[in-house]
Amino acid sequence: MKRLSVYLNGERVGRLEQDDSGLLLFTYDSAWLERKGAIPLSRSLPLRPEAFRGKEARAFFAGILPEETPRKIIASILGISERNDFAMLERIGGECAGAVSFLPEEESLPQSNEPELRELSDDDLARIVEELPRRPLMAGGEGIRLSLAGAQDKLPVVLQNGRICIPLDTPSTHILKPEPERFPGLAVNELFCLKLAAAAGLSVPHAELLFPGDIPCLLVSRYDRDTDERRHTVRVHQEDFCQALGFPPERKYQQEGGPLLRDCIQLLRDWSTAPVVDIRNLIDGLIFNTLIGNADAHGKNYSLLYSGSQRRLAPFYDLVCTMAWPELSSQLSMKIGRCKTLKEITPGHWQKMAEEAGLGGPMVRERVRVFCEKTIAALDEADPGVRALNPEMTDRIGETVRRQALRLNG
Repeated sequence: MKRLSVYLNGERVGRLEQDDSGLLLFTYDSAWLERKGAIPLSRSLPLRPEAFRGKEARAFFAGILPEETPRKIIASILGISERNDFAMLERIGGECAGAVSFLPEEESLPQSNEPELRELSDDDLARIVEELPRRPLMAGGEGIRLSLAGAQDKLPVVLQNGRICIPLDTPSTHILKPEPERFPGLAVNELFCLKLAAAAGLSVPHAELLFPGDIPCLLVSRYDRDTDERRHTVRVHQEDFCQALGFPPERKYQQEGGPLLRDCIQLLRDWSTAPVVDIRNLIDGLIFNTLIGNADAHGKNYSLLYSGSQRRLAPFYDLVCTMAWPELSSQLSMKIGRCKTLKEITPGHWQKMAEEAGLGGPMVRERVRVFCEKTIAALDEADPGVRALNPEMTDRIGETVRRQALRLNG
């Protein structure tokens, strides 16, 4: 039996095991269960003394890891099976999404009060960004154990005194997302959509563009990080909707057995500590993703943020106009009132969605109307500096927003 200690913000909460057949088992420590104010790692892993076995444990733990091509490459670099979640967490599960981290059971967390960083020169950063497609998350680098979910190349980093650093034994503060060659303009696309969302009233992380080695990169502030009284970065726990609902990452799309929109709304109804506000905000986010033409808003692109006893909808992220590339499918990752594609959405689909999710139809219609108005107004006042970076891309997004607004308003 192989074992890993599981930590939440530096406190051991339990152990993750892998038996000889490869099955995952997770068990909370009795000390954690008895601790006042203890929280579960996930809604899908409620506090209990009995072990979580196999599928009931895997959704959360596999959901921490990278997916698709980056996962395959990392497994090859590390000499492990790409299907072995335990081995991958053992090798790269030091700095993860939220406040969770993993260590071999015989090791303990470092006790240093000072963050351990590796500062990068401009040349270092350019080289690392250029290498990321071949070495995702800097896998295999000495002292580096970084993990982020998703299929796009990205890197957790620390921004300190204007310099980019690699976190070793310290939380990262930002995520660096280089633009893939096959999607030219993606960095400006996402930056423009984030700024548009903020101007329309959505909660989103701050982002800016960098050009290490002339490769456009989006530098996004982590919403799952905070600072303590010593001004040290601390982790804030989070999980995405797939993890909370018990869906493994390979089932993030509805058409592949993933969560339905009504599942996501029910999740907030049952689990959020401010369900009325969070459901309204989620509806606004869904409307915005429809307006910008984002077909890829699946269950792992919405998250919950945990702070003390509070469980709230996290800020929105991965906001991209996928319709900017005509070759990409317009099929919705989660159907809206049985509507399958962005090109067919009508007010009737939103009415049907409201009925399926147990929401008031007038409320949803009003949110659609209001958020269309807010987004169009934000578009008219969009940051000219971002527009100037790639006018063709931002004009394409603007055209998509106006076209989709006409569809949504009938």
